[in-house]
Amino acid sequence: MPSSPPVTTDCPVDFDHLKRMTSGEAGLEREVLELFLKQTSRLVEALDALPAAAATLAHTLKGSARAIGAFGVADRAAALEVAARGGRDPAEELAALHAAVEEAQAAIEAWLRRS
Repeated sequence: MPSSPPVTTDCPVDFDHLKRMTSGEAGLEREVLELFLKQTSRLVEALDALPAAAATLAHTLKGSARAIGAFGVADRAAALEVAARGGRDPAEELAALHAAVEEAQAAIEAWLRRS
């Protein structure tokens, strides 16, 4: 079973959280991370158009991110959700979400290469 990398405050994904959520099943961890990568890419692409459903899409991303331990992504998605629901220009929140997603995706891809 691959070991999770140590979690630091700089790590955009809490792999220990993921391990707890998957009961330590390495195959399930990999599957969940691969699904998250695909889903996140689709959701962020959809959010770039700032559709009427932006708040709903951000809410979905927030939940997925929390489930795997990508808490920075979840926080940025929550901020986007609030902005969209409040009718504010969400450009700043969307930019912050992009940055958080890129960091999380890089950490996940590195973890997948090592496992």
